[in-house]
Amino acid sequence: MKSSFAVASLLFAAFATPAFAADRYFGADLSFANEMDDCGAIYSDGGAPKDVYRIFKAHGANLIRIRIWNNAAWTKYSNLADVEKAIRRAHTLGMQVLLDFHYSDDWADGDKQIIPAAWANITDVSVLAEALYKYTYDTLGTLSHDGLMPEMVQVGNEINREILGAPDWAKDKNRPIDWERNARLLNAAIKAVRDAGTMSAIKPKVMIHIAQPENVEPWFAAAKTAGVTDFDVIGISYYPKWSHETLAGLGATINRLRFRYPKAEVMVVETGYPWTLRYADSSPNQLGADSELPQYGATPDGQAQYLIDLTQMVIANGGVGVVYWAPDWVSTKCSTRWGQGSGWENATLFDFDGNVLPGIDFMNHSYIWPVPVAFAFQGLTPPQGQPFYLWGDFLGTKDFAIRLPDDGKPLNFTTTLMPGQKIRYQVFDDIDLHARLIMGSDVIDGFAAHVVPNAAVTFDDMLALPAQ
Repeated sequence: MKSSFAVASLLFAAFATPAFAADRYFGADLSFANEMDDCGAIYSDGGAPKDVYRIFKAHGANLIRIRIWNNAAWTKYSNLADVEKAIRRAHTLGMQVLLDFHYSDDWADGDKQIIPAAWANITDVSVLAEALYKYTYDTLGTLSHDGLMPEMVQVGNEINREILGAPDWAKDKNRPIDWERNARLLNAAIKAVRDAGTMSAIKPKVMIHIAQPENVEPWFAAAKTAGVTDFDVIGISYYPKWSHETLAGLGATINRLRFRYPKAEVMVVETGYPWTLRYADSSPNQLGADSELPQYGATPDGQAQYLIDLTQMVIANGGVGVVYWAPDWVSTKCSTRWGQGSGWENATLFDFDGNVLPGIDFMNHSYIWPVPVAFAFQGLTPPQGQPFYLWGDFLGTKDFAIRLPDDGKPLNFTTTLMPGQKIRYQVFDDIDLHARLIMGSDVIDGFAAHVVPNAAVTFDDMLALPAQ
């Protein structure tokens, strides 16, 4: 494809105010909190027993995550009544709520998505989609009627596998997703959230949640091809024990996602790290020595530093928040199917006596924030309908370029980058030319610049794309 000669001077500006600060989420999954209260758990902050919700509010939490199962006959928690109680506790303190539909009667996760018993005999996908829609819509409708509409809703928990699956599907790790079925069900759940929002003053954001960063990009690529595109937030679980990615790899994934899906926010919605390898009860702990990272160790200070470094990595790469999973699931007299006490007491944000640990303050730590950056391509106004493209190493990939507006107006692009970040970028009027550039052809190098807060830098150099 022929490329015309293009010349432009570029204006690059950055400002020091944190971008979109109101949309940052720091929180905790307190799905166990009501159960822990019934089991006699005591939480202390500053030497005095306090309500666990108030403790998290005081330490910077603005979002509480709550799970819901369809009909978990094996427990009296994480049902609609329990969820209503939990949301009321959060909203009373001015915290937002993320409601996590598992769409199962038991734990749904990256390895299994087992259909609720009430729907198990439904073989017609249309009928199943209708049941999923109705359940989601009715649940949110009830919450809205009671003044408890959540601000964000997950349509499934860690849905790496096909949702509403048969039990034996979990045994076949190589079973491919039937994307026609999967997309139909997910879109039904999403539509239910949107429709319920029209009846409420609160319009919940829709989150899609995938476990471990290495699985996120291929899943969303397949979902987009199948027609799953109406979502507001990409949620990621990140546990070093179960992930192949380092913190840097997680950050790179978040960065690519925010550019590839610019209408969606990205956040780590589950994480956890041990503060000790000791036990307080007979229940086996999920995070043992295989979860310990050498740079942190399994200590209270190590846990705190892990959370600070993780959150800074998320923020630096354009993510909008971090939620800690089950920080309140301490050891009590109660038992689970795995034994007496908790399988998480060494990874909570409380010690074995119920005192807050330093890790809880990751939510109000002083982080370095990205700054807004505006690119204005002065003198370059492509004809209406002719796309121009921007590529930069800040995208974190050579797989795609950003299509700039082709409305006949001067080109511009706005994003956020870290102060002091060195970047290289190039503008193209031919996507094939971009393809040759990333393979190392003789295209002129792009400009190099540093992101400097409170400064505007004008580049007098000219960007030249050679004729083909």
